[in-house]
Amino acid sequence: MNTDPWEGSAGAALLGEVYDFLGRFVAYPSPEAHVAHTLWIGHTHMMDAWESTPRIAFLSPEPGSGKTRALEITELLVPRPVEAVNVTPAYLFRKVAAEEGRPTILFDEIDTVFGPKAKDNEEIRGLLNAGHRKSAVAGRCVVRGKIVETEEIPAYCALALAGLGNLPDTILTRSVVIRMRRRAPNETVEPYRRRVHGPDGERLRDALAGWASGQEAAATIAWPAMPEGIHDRDADVWEPLLAVADLAGTDWSERARVAAVALVALAKESTPSLGVKLLKDIRAVFGDQDQLPTRDILHGLHAIDDSPWGDLKGKPLDDRGLANRLRPYDIKPTTIRDGASTPKGYRRTDFVDAWSRYLQSTEPTVSLCPTKEAQHPQQTKHGRQHDAPTKVAVTVSARGQPRSGHAPVQTLVAPTQDRRLPKFRASTIHRTRESMTRRSWDHGGKSAAQRGYGRRHRELRDQLLKQEPTCRYCRQKNPPRITLATIADHVVPIAKGGAVHDINNLAPACPDCHDAKTRRDNGWKAKPRIGLDGWPCDD
Repeated sequence: MNTDPWEGSAGAALLGEVYDFLGRFVAYPSPEAHVAHTLWIGHTHMMDAWESTPRIAFLSPEPGSGKTRALEITELLVPRPVEAVNVTPAYLFRKVAAEEGRPTILFDEIDTVFGPKAKDNEEIRGLLNAGHRKSAVAGRCVVRGKIVETEEIPAYCALALAGLGNLPDTILTRSVVIRMRRRAPNETVEPYRRRVHGPDGERLRDALAGWASGQEAAATIAWPAMPEGIHDRDADVWEPLLAVADLAGTDWSERARVAAVALVALAKESTPSLGVKLLKDIRAVFGDQDQLPTRDILHGLHAIDDSPWGDLKGKPLDDRGLANRLRPYDIKPTTIRDGASTPKGYRRTDFVDAWSRYLQSTEPTVSLCPTKEAQHPQQTKHGRQHDAPTKVAVTVSARGQPRSGHAPVQTLVAPTQDRRLPKFRASTIHRTRESMTRRSWDHGGKSAAQRGYGRRHRELRDQLLKQEPTCRYCRQKNPPRITLATIADHVVPIAKGGAVHDINNLAPACPDCHDAKTRRDNGWKAKPRIGLDGWPCDD
């Protein structure tokens, strides 16, 4: 087999074979999860190239969802697999430090490690938490005769987890999280038998090892471009996977970045802490107000559907409880003027810092347009000068150097300076009683359910966004864009006879595309789109 990615795209073809092999036996919740698992397996064959290794966590609310099967198939494809179920800390540490090479630990029933008896597994939890860093070691005291010596055991290794429920944030934030679910009646997979399918998996594992040995030097110096909105720990998690995709070439770079945007967004949707939820709900209650009395904030919080603020341990949240919960964020009530009265309340400026730190306010987006060299300040049609963003291209050859006469592995762009993206609204916006009264005339007095946007539509929307998490209209643009979808748009509007509750008449859309299409469907004047630089743009 030719292992040069520039001649024949052997890396892309090999990843394609791994992708197909996994799909024969595992029912993934989304194509993005399937891609992420494939790339994670590829990265385990280049462990010396990475500064940190992402964990991959297969989690589900109920048994029988395919988690163990995913680990069984993974075991065929990764180097030196160690299936860990009910193992001792000493066994794991010795395996990781073994002379034959770093193992790939496949830890099933991980919920037992972090369950009610978690205190009995502190050493294993320490290995799982620290082993993602290349420099991580476990310190131990060893008694040799009458001499007590210290010993440092390496803890760095690839790790796949499977379990019920959830995991601590210290693990989840370092993991590619795949939320498995039971197969639907229309989802079928092949029955897996190790004695029958093992040789095929081992052949792919050997081929991956051969390809990876020729790419490890390039992977060591690779700096893959991150999609906008993926940074800090999320960037650490996805850097090795994107590097593997870039080395493979063809369409793997784009597929990897779509998977990164989708899975990071899904991970952010996990249940937040009560403090973060309070900050988010207060931001919705504030709306455009500069200040609000405490009583109005509490009234708005209690009015939010499915919120815990109306019943916290049998009592609604009061002004003292609100102050106590906001104090850790350095937010305190103050005296404000509300007409002729001066009640206690809060100002928007008190929350700005906490909102910017703890709430997700940007939409992960990646632009797939060709790169351009850095330019001098440009003049916009509105007469304002701004610096054009410097474009960063990923062009890695087999030896990590650009090669003339060959197309790059994949070219993506990213602004080199931080630019604020327009805020996007969640699919459900909670309004206070006053704002609902003010907007009651917008749709002829009809409720959302009467207009076709009730529970059935929400169920179809959730189903659609799981199947297709990125905006369909953005992908159809020239150049295409990858943007997280939050809305299920009716392709043929209901007012023009479109099916109300038919998933085939729904398209995943971002707020900008949904707004633009709604205006076109109704013949309204187009609303200018605001670019990354904060100024209107033409597309």
